Amino acid sequence: MRYTEAADPDCAISQALAVVGDTWTLLLIRDVAGGTHQFDALQNGLGISRKVLTERLKALVADGVLEKRLYHPHPPRYEYHLTDRGRGLLPVLVALQDWGGRYVLGDGTLTGTSTPDSAETRRVLALTGHRLPALELAAASGGWTDPVAADRAWTVLYCYPGAYAPGTMGHPPGWGEIPGAPGCTLESCTYRDRMGEFAARDTAVHGVSTQRPDQLAAFADHARIPFPLLSDAGLELAAALRLPTFRAAGAERLKRLTLILDADRTVRGALYPVPDPAGSVEDVLSLLDGLRGE
Repeated sequence: MRYTEAADPDCAISQALAVVGDTWTLLLIRDVAGGTHQFDALQNGLGISRKVLTERLKALVADGVLEKRLYHPHPPRYEYHLTDRGRGLLPVLVALQDWGGRYVLGDGTLTGTSTPDSAETRRVLALTGHRLPALELAAASGGWTDPVAADRAWTVLYCYPGAYAPGTMGHPPGWGEIPGAPGCTLESCTYRDRMGEFAARDTAVHGVSTQRPDQLAAFADHARIPFPLLSDAGLELAAALRLPTFRAAGAERLKRLTLILDADRTVRGALYPVPDPAGSVEDVLSLLDGLRGE
């Protein structure tokens, strides 16, 4: 009897596991979300047999999690992309990563940062050379924005847990006791005050958090932030790059980190952990100068 036949028809957890309840399926969704779309690349990345991969891809297409897109007509070759239904699984992947980082690889401590020698830090630093797949995030100013600037040689993406305007629903209770969580306003304002230095280096600055766009807009207006603040509330960026997160006040929050990307969407530098939010801006400028050969 297959698991799908034995699943409890009235239990959403049981029914969900009938679709994504094995290791290979979740890892396939992880890699497709990260920008790997072709059969051979998926097989090489996972080390999975062609037979098992064929079966899993066929099942995910049948369940509406993935869709096939023809990219080579003769002979026909297809890419696999997440559907809206598949993108609905991204928060599940991020929550699973958070749980694994905190309770399996870690000691269970709630933290918004990491140590320099942790597996999490190695994963972030290993993003150098990785290409960010095409995606758009909701902007505080309205509409949707590519996190990589099209008109600049470089883009700085600084990810932060959360910054709020006075008088709005702010940080959850105990925020100041979570290591790595405080300092978001100071970090954003430091970037604001040094924007001329980034402009001189043909570099755009984008701030990213999982806050709602209206919260970002209120903060941008209060703090006079001149550059785009982007919302990863749907966790597409977090899932695409497997960025570290932590859960506070019922929401996944990005841990503080900074990425430098070139115009081809390739990560050329990464800073993590970031123990000094304001001082990290100087570190980013130094890293940019090194990348530019200055």
